[in-house]
Amino acid sequence: MLEAVVGSRAAERVLIFLAARGKGYAKEIADTFGMNATQIQKQLNRMERDGLLVSQQVGRARVYEMNPRFLFKEELIALLNRVLEKYPLEIREELLMNRRRPRRKDKPL
Repeated sequence: MLEAVVGSRAAERVLIFLAARGKGYAKEIADTFGMNATQIQKQLNRMERDGLLVSQQVGRARVYEMNPRFLFKEELIALLNRVLEKYPLEIREELLMNRRRPRRKDKPL
């Protein structure tokens, strides 16, 4: 839906994911949408370079989130939330289910 505005499907998916969950890393975003992690990583790097996102190293993963100092952050998130409402229900539920609790040691899969 926003592909024409943001330039690519990967960029749209990155922004939608971050608007829904607040933070995320490349592999997590790629797996959610069934995309290649390299495409997602390129968009994350570009958006961080341009000041839209900020990141920090958490363990071995680089976690990205919206830059709190980005001038149009609130307006962008409002737009992304409106777009998210138009996504299919299955995708919305998966995006909004934000489970980040650590797994118990030796717990069977």
